[in-house]
Amino acid sequence: MLRTLLASLTVLALAAAEPANPATTPVARTEPEAVERHQEILKDPARTTAQVLFLGDSITQQWTDAEAGGPVWAKVWAPLKAANLGVAGDRTEHVLWRIDHGCLDGAAKARAVVLLIGTNNAGMVVESKGAYRCSAAQTAAGVRAVLDRVLAKCPQATVLLMGIFPRDEHEAPANQQNLATNALIKGFADGKRVHWLDIGKKFVNPQNDDAWLKWMPDCLHLNTDAYQVWADACAPLVKGWLKAPAR
Repeated sequence: MLRTLLASLTVLALAAAEPANPATTPVARTEPEAVERHQEILKDPARTTAQVLFLGDSITQQWTDAEAGGPVWAKVWAPLKAANLGVAGDRTEHVLWRIDHGCLDGAAKARAVVLLIGTNNAGMVVESKGAYRCSAAQTAAGVRAVLDRVLAKCPQATVLLMGIFPRDEHEAPANQQNLATNALIKGFADGKRVHWLDIGKKFVNPQNDDAWLKWMPDCLHLNTDAYQVWADACAPLVKGWLKAPAR
């Protein structure tokens, strides 16, 4: 009896010592630019009238950057009444906080949501040199938590869950973690409200090991040509959902 009690106490102690998953624990950003961007999103009237929402980090935010995805956005997404909710530097835990603090409030009319998130979870693991720990499985759980909130906040929407794009060198730890995360999150697609699209290979140049990522000057962010590739891959799907009868 005493041994059983001691064993139970040990298990409880270990469970209590186990840190919470950082990827599923909502966290507010305090950097001025992130705070300003969040307020900008909340004040944007397009957020509550848009048919199409883009949610993610800097790769999403730069959809409307004149030096990156801006020309493609104006041509492809602006006519569809799209809104850009991306915030540079966000990880899954930050997107969770934003949704909990108004990011998707009033967005129930959205018919499509393009979600790309998770690369900064992997990147921070490397950049923090161990101070921030978040495995592929934990990141996948964070993506799942974001996805669940999106589905609840946008009941009319179909979600296009993007595979995390490649980054750094192919064998770099962050890139390998992204690949492992993708292997998990692709299972979230049900072919009904959630669809999976992984276009990472389109950005890879197999014939040049010194520049293996095409159209990604810093081996992370996209240039205008890459945004065109992304638009070509997902616009037909999104347009089809917009034409379908509302739920």
